[in-house]
Amino acid sequence: MKLASLKNGSRDGLLVVVSRDLSRCVAVPTVATTMQQLLDNWALLASKLEQVYQALNQGKVDGEMAFEPVNAESPLPRAYQWADGSAYVNHVELVRKARNAEMPPSFWTDPLMYQGGSDDFIGACDNIDVSSEDYGIDFEGEVAVITDDVPMACSADEARSKIRLLMLVNDVSLRALIPNELAKGFGFFHSKPSSAFSPVAVTPDELADKWHDGRVHLPLLSTYNGKLFGKPNAGIDMTFDFGQLVAHAAKTRKLGAGAVIGSGTVSNKQGTDHGTAVDEGGVGYSCIAEIRMIETIRDGKPATSFMKFGDTIRIEMLDEQGNSVFGAIDQKVVKYNA
Repeated sequence: MKLASLKNGSRDGLLVVVSRDLSRCVAVPTVATTMQQLLDNWALLASKLEQVYQALNQGKVDGEMAFEPVNAESPLPRAYQWADGSAYVNHVELVRKARNAEMPPSFWTDPLMYQGGSDDFIGACDNIDVSSEDYGIDFEGEVAVITDDVPMACSADEARSKIRLLMLVNDVSLRALIPNELAKGFGFFHSKPSSAFSPVAVTPDELADKWHDGRVHLPLLSTYNGKLFGKPNAGIDMTFDFGQLVAHAAKTRKLGAGAVIGSGTVSNKQGTDHGTAVDEGGVGYSCIAEIRMIETIRDGKPATSFMKFGDTIRIEMLDEQGNSVFGAIDQKVVKYNA
């Protein structure tokens, strides 16, 4: 099934069931009013919403309305946990190559992960507010999962069984702030502002055979200022699947229902050391930093600038019939005025 949270003036939005074609939705106040309420009681409530979903797709429910992504919050407008991995080690390897640094062998066996801010996610069509272009504004196209309760020290297999919903992510990054933060030895903070998620979250069964081995096997499309920038397949070159990422997050602590775990920037090797841009016949990239790394490795310095005020980014995933699975993240960068 497909679910969303509509803006209604509250912090947590209004839970709605969304039709498979993303055209219609219906509130379910007799079952749950918020996404977190549903996740807290998934075993009891999910089957009831599945019945609503089937009826909605058949045009057999009362009270349905048009679904407008611009009116949607992130599926979880705020969450108890947001941890983002870096499952596509090709992306990490490129970062280090660009500064002539060797990559530790452990990066291939032990996932990288940081704990992000989860109290203020932004909607898929909300602006990206940034105070200064000097911060090095970048988008990062990713996939994320929402879990049920996850026990501490669980196996990857058990962790996979706790995945309830999938979403897309724009993990906004402020690249110019990252070096000084990492130099402190305490990780990201200012350089990772609020993230945006797709307007709709879907249960894994909606992806049919495109969801297996803890991976989504579909291209992730990033359209930057109206031009296709990247289309790497999220199921390729994903060194750590979502079961491994969730288990890693739960190594020393249990995760509460509604924990959000990200994949990191989707990145394909493309059969070359450097990867290839879309206009050169490749699958391109899911962030600006990656093409800047390629330019640095190839030419000695980057040529592509980071995002400016007024720039737009659209992140979406289509099924084999060309239908949008999650709806699109469609945002503009604007100057923030306090």
